[in-house]
Amino acid sequence: MKYIQRFVLTLVLVFGGFFAGGVQAQAGAAGGDPRLQDMVLGKAEAPVTIIEYASLTCPHCAAFHADVLPALKTEYIDTGKAKLIFRDFPLDQLAFAGAVLARCGGPEKYYTYLNVLFAQQRQWAGSPDPKAALTQIGRLGGVSAEQFDKCLADKPLGDYILNSRLEGNQKFNVNSTPTLIINGKAESGVPSIDDMRKKLDALAK
Repeated sequence: MKYIQRFVLTLVLVFGGFFAGGVQAQAGAAGGDPRLQDMVLGKAEAPVTIIEYASLTCPHCAAFHADVLPALKTEYIDTGKAKLIFRDFPLDQLAFAGAVLARCGGPEKYYTYLNVLFAQQRQWAGSPDPKAALTQIGRLGGVSAEQFDKCLADKPLGDYILNSRLEGNQKFNVNSTPTLIINGKAESGVPSIDDMRKKLDALAK
């Protein structure tokens, strides 16, 4: 069973899986480092912007990614009606380490790593050795143990993730995860896909 799980994860990470394609690193104040920028899933010109503040160890965030985001991506992101920007709001050191790993892989694999980390949240976050579990996920996606350690020690990368949380709190009053900012309006909790359809259909007209 473990071999099968590893094989499936390898296929997802190497070939892109559900979140393959459509990810753009937004140029800006990060000095050109593609790891330190907003990763936009969808078309830049989409009329609706969804900013998701989430923690990789938050079960409610994992539920959003499992139960709501797939339909949201198919119906709104892939069709050009909306774009998604994930911003880190780590609630603990494990979530911070997971966020480092996702960005360590670069823009091309960013959302695929997020998808795997949320899908496997109970396994790696509940592991007796979470760092070893994260390192294994990293290896399957092409990030070596040495690269992961280097990213964990990368101060600009760590500062970027922590500043994301600080900005979310100060700019949008985010204090729980997940919180969605839909065209500037903050909404906390896990919405149903039907609720999302009502909001997005009105905004995408």
